[in-house]
Amino acid sequence: MFVREKRINGYSYLYLVESVREDGRSKQRIIKNLGRKEVVLADGGLDRLAASIARYADRASVLAQLAAGNPDGLSCKRIGAPLLFGRLWQESGIAAVFEELLAGRQFEFPVERAVFATVLHRIMVSGSDRACDKWLEDYDIPGTEELGLHHLYRAMAWLGEELPDEEQGDATPFAPRTVKDLVEERLFARRHDLFTDLSVVFMDTTSLYFEGAGGETLGARGHSKDYRPQLAQMILGVVIDQDGRPICTEMWPGNTADVSVLVPVIDRLRSRFGIGRVCVVADRGMISAATIAALEERGLEYVLGARERTDRIVRGEVVLADERPYTPLCLERAGGDETQLFIKEVKVAGKRYIVCRNEAVAIEEAETRRKVVAALDRQLTRGDKALIGNSAYRRFLRPVSDAKPGRKHKLFEIDAGKLAEEARFDGVFVLRSNARISPLQAVIRYRDLQNVERLFRVAKATMRTRPIYHSSDAAIRGHVFCSFLALILHQALDEKLRRAGKRVEWADLLRDLDRLQEVTISKRGQQIVLRTPATNSIGPIFKAAGVALPANVRDASAS
Repeated sequence: MFVREKRINGYSYLYLVESVREDGRSKQRIIKNLGRKEVVLADGGLDRLAASIARYADRASVLAQLAAGNPDGLSCKRIGAPLLFGRLWQESGIAAVFEELLAGRQFEFPVERAVFATVLHRIMVSGSDRACDKWLEDYDIPGTEELGLHHLYRAMAWLGEELPDEEQGDATPFAPRTVKDLVEERLFARRHDLFTDLSVVFMDTTSLYFEGAGGETLGARGHSKDYRPQLAQMILGVVIDQDGRPICTEMWPGNTADVSVLVPVIDRLRSRFGIGRVCVVADRGMISAATIAALEERGLEYVLGARERTDRIVRGEVVLADERPYTPLCLERAGGDETQLFIKEVKVAGKRYIVCRNEAVAIEEAETRRKVVAALDRQLTRGDKALIGNSAYRRFLRPVSDAKPGRKHKLFEIDAGKLAEEARFDGVFVLRSNARISPLQAVIRYRDLQNVERLFRVAKATMRTRPIYHSSDAAIRGHVFCSFLALILHQALDEKLRRAGKRVEWADLLRDLDRLQEVTISKRGQQIVLRTPATNSIGPIFKAAGVALPANVRDASAS
């Protein structure tokens, strides 16, 4: 359908016509005689007709404006991440908790919006708060239009703000109670009911380094798990429940030893969340004889990783030397395939040990050692002075007993005894437990500790909590806590997708979310919004999360 001009007797007439096909031939059929051209243009009838049609052809109008260079202005914003994670932010109760805590405070800016923007930035690209301030310009996050960099700094400092002295009752010796603790406790209370079971908790720690000196107390030199011993650092602990949901975070100075934190944290957990019976699951780096004694004194159950190579009872002629047969077991792995384990229980002087051997891992470790020894043997033929500095080689070497200084024969040789001793530990791990559960249940619970390690990998790699540039304890706590809130949203989305039978790669999801954008064009007081198509997995993911996509084209000025 289109407008055609035709001259008749020296005058120009305008007709509304359409193309039709009759008897196999295309012809034009007049729908309406609009009148003489000069009359129609003079009374504005043609413009009114075009405006009326344009109301039902927004997409064509938008494209026409783009082709014309959009003289009246155009804006483009990413909407995918704010829509998806904004819904999870509300459903998880985080927004409501912030509203409760901020009710008595007189901030002149929306603190909850500043925290949400920081958490969303941590999920999508991460980086510093300065980078977040610039990143916000490209995203349509309601309520953040007036936020500036100083607002983000103040929001982080508020999250890490110390509570009054009368509210420091269950603080650990390493860190005070802060606002972020109140957020954790109220979030737990919101999802706690008669069926909530927190009898099993998993805990692990990692180190986070600073680019500068750190805060007043949260910057110290210690054992760096990031291999940055020259930098100041802090220790971050995360506690999750048996369903893999984060419960709380703990933050300590960088020189705090892992073995000293487990018992204070468990005491604090019981006080903060009203936990009665607890089974603590932790890795070998967090235990000592004093730790185990303290847990037993409190009547707490535990499943702890033992130090196979250094524990005298385990390594000696007792636990690993026990000759009773193993029981074969099959465990399902995360990918759906199965792992073959062999398990047996050994009791020594009233202490219960569970010895586990994974045949697949044993084969891998033996093959790795074979390659190392083969490379070591080749290197010995070329000279052995540099070998002692290589930790992978050094543990398999011994000095040659008859080596004479100044002679050109080898100073070191491969120690067959060390190879045999190392082979004893292929695929083996040992647990120490006093819990009233079967060996299989103990192994499964210890295996679930990998969920904490996965959370750390997500926090440190995908969301890049590190490095940290803040210089006050309060702002550092707030900065790290935003990664914890991001983990909560990550876990909430995982649960929804799992229930819906959907599996997506996290990196692919983030890219697809960024592709979902809205273009707003202003024309004569009217705002037309055009949405880009939902690509790849976005549609099913939004459906699983209960999020409705905006219309492809809508009139924003009418809303």
